[in-house]
Amino acid sequence: MAKKVHLISLGCNKNLVDSEVMLGKLYNYELTNNQEEADVTIVNTCGFIEAAKEESINTILEASQNRKDNSLLVVSGCLSQRYKEELIDALPEVDIFTGVGDYDRIDELIANKETTFTPEVYLANEHSKRVITGSNYHAYIKLSEGCNQNCSFCAIPSFKGRLKSRSVESVVTEVTNLIGQGFKDFSFISQDTSSYGRDLGNKNALIDLIKQIELLPGIKSARVLYLYPSTTSFELVDAIANSPIFKTYYDMPIQHISDSMLKIMKRGFGKDKTIELLEYMKSKKDAFIRTAVIAGHAGESQEDFIEIKKFIKDFEFDRVTVFEYSNEENTRAYTLEQVPKEIIAQRAQELGDIAKELMVKSNKKLIDQEIELIVDGESDEHEYLLSSRATMWAPEIDGEILINDTNDLTVNHGDYFIAKVTQLADATPLAELVKKI
Repeated sequence: MAKKVHLISLGCNKNLVDSEVMLGKLYNYELTNNQEEADVTIVNTCGFIEAAKEESINTILEASQNRKDNSLLVVSGCLSQRYKEELIDALPEVDIFTGVGDYDRIDELIANKETTFTPEVYLANEHSKRVITGSNYHAYIKLSEGCNQNCSFCAIPSFKGRLKSRSVESVVTEVTNLIGQGFKDFSFISQDTSSYGRDLGNKNALIDLIKQIELLPGIKSARVLYLYPSTTSFELVDAIANSPIFKTYYDMPIQHISDSMLKIMKRGFGKDKTIELLEYMKSKKDAFIRTAVIAGHAGESQEDFIEIKKFIKDFEFDRVTVFEYSNEENTRAYTLEQVPKEIIAQRAQELGDIAKELMVKSNKKLIDQEIELIVDGESDEHEYLLSSRATMWAPEIDGEILINDTNDLTVNHGDYFIAKVTQLADATPLAELVKKI
């Protein structure tokens, strides 16, 4: 009987790719959702901000309590890499620790019950065997690791290092292989995706990649996630907008708009250029714009907060993610004068309320429109409703569209349809299927 593995992947979708690589290396194990029957439990941690660190620690402790006798508990990922000495001392219940450099050696580490931290960050490539989780049609493609930016609030470069990109050929080969396995929708990700390839001497690598991905038979839709303002060119905006495959989806965290705050944050671009770039994106037909902002960053005055609050409301982003500032050691902002936590929470709440209003406003624009969507299966809301996602939207983060009328069309998980949005149920669009595509 095959041994069983239970994997908990925390944090971002870049982390999820690494989790899928570990599952690929453990192909001799049976994947189980029931930890109590698992011979090996892996917690792939996130260590980006305080809330993520707390979630990772709590998950490790809970996993330790739920494990069966004589099973192994493995902790990997960003938190483990960042705080390896502290965690090894504080969590004796963990059998194996590893960081961000040994995902493709997880089978060896488990076999040898070995704790190790390879200095170099692992970057999945076309040869990495992955078990894609959560979908039979969509996959995330990681383009690079590390980051060359110097944002004052971010500790990631301190433990993931400088930008390290894959070649365009490597990415195209991986996507080609996944298309052969039936995948047809892709999200291209990295810490700073618009800087992809610059370490290899090609500042237009992402444009080159877009053009090559478009040529692959079998791919139906794609999108780029995590653009950085100062490395996103007008040419890149155009390449995305003009693509027959890539959706006109711009995910660019601006973090703030006040010039004084952008300077403190070491964003290196400035208000005017940021707005110019956003307006250029907005001018593209059917553009969908997502951003992220930080509430209560060290040094943020009330005037700065009012400025970002007004800007995100006036610009009418389609989606806004709001983060409460987390003061992280090994960052430039760590020793700056801090905003009181209660004020940070209040500011985050106010920005979050605006973000909800903007999402509803964006979704209302879909009413009476025919859109392209992908059906994910039965909805958790009701057995007679189907859950779907607009192909314009990124999985998991942009919401769902509920299908309440199939018009007697045959529907399978992962099918593409044209559908007409008829109304909103609270903030969620309801739609009826028109035709299969």
